[in-house]
Amino acid sequence: MSPAAPRSRLSLYLDLIRWDRPAGWLLLLWPTLASLWIAADGWPGWHLLAVFTLGTILMRSAGCCVNDVADRDFDKHVKRTANRPVTSGAVSVKEALLLGAGLALLAFGLVLTTNATTIMLSFAALAVALVYPYAKRVVAMPQAVLGVAFSFGIPMAFSASLGGTSFSLEALNAAVPLSAWALLVANLFWVLAYDTEYAMVDRDDDIRIGIKTSALTLGRFDVIGVMAFYLIYLAAWTWLGLRFGLGKYFIAGVVVAAAQVAWHYSLIRERSREGCFKAFRQNHWLGFAVFVGTVVDLALR
Repeated sequence: MSPAAPRSRLSLYLDLIRWDRPAGWLLLLWPTLASLWIAADGWPGWHLLAVFTLGTILMRSAGCCVNDVADRDFDKHVKRTANRPVTSGAVSVKEALLLGAGLALLAFGLVLTTNATTIMLSFAALAVALVYPYAKRVVAMPQAVLGVAFSFGIPMAFSASLGGTSFSLEALNAAVPLSAWALLVANLFWVLAYDTEYAMVDRDDDIRIGIKTSALTLGRFDVIGVMAFYLIYLAAWTWLGLRFGLGKYFIAGVVVAAAQVAWHYSLIRERSREGCFKAFRQNHWLGFAVFVGTVVDLALR
């Protein structure tokens, strides 16, 4: 049998940014867009929709580059990640960082079309995204850091919608109300839920190589913890949605999301790798249900 032909650079780069696995950027997209609709009190306009959709995809892709560079010495000991382009040596560290920087610059170019306050928030979002890959070395629940990174589109959506004409705390407080930060905190618990499911897949490998994860920190209470995180997320998001004036269609979306949580319990209760990974990969539908409920409610009231 002849050896496989070497892969093209484009193919390797697409693999590096997980182009064939859109679930990652969809998990960021739905709460960001739901917040965009809430902040705009309905249709946000094509400009902001394009900025936040494309920006989400670009920043998630850039994050993959940074994450794979940071984790390359760990990933080679995990069967699921051993063949990632940076870990296997098919893509150099320099290439990965340059690609990540280029994607982040494209995303920043989109942010520049918004306003000063949103630009200011983008630097904070970038800082959290860069810190996360290293958090698992020192933080017992690094998924909480990921939760902040994955939720930062929420205050940015409010800032871009409500305006902010200066790089000042006064402009930030005017454009991003406390309720928007509360949505970020609520969404953090959803990230804790699905990324703990993800961590449950690699539990044995993570113990062996010494990585800290929420699944290991929770121990035998991991399933209960995941369900508690889901409950806090849905309860808080519902309460905040009602405070924003959302009604029955929004509640219907939350109910659909809650039904999916019950299904996820059936997937993870035995802690099988296949079940936990499936629960993680299907989580974007939960966020989609809340987003659709939000959009329909704002459109029909």
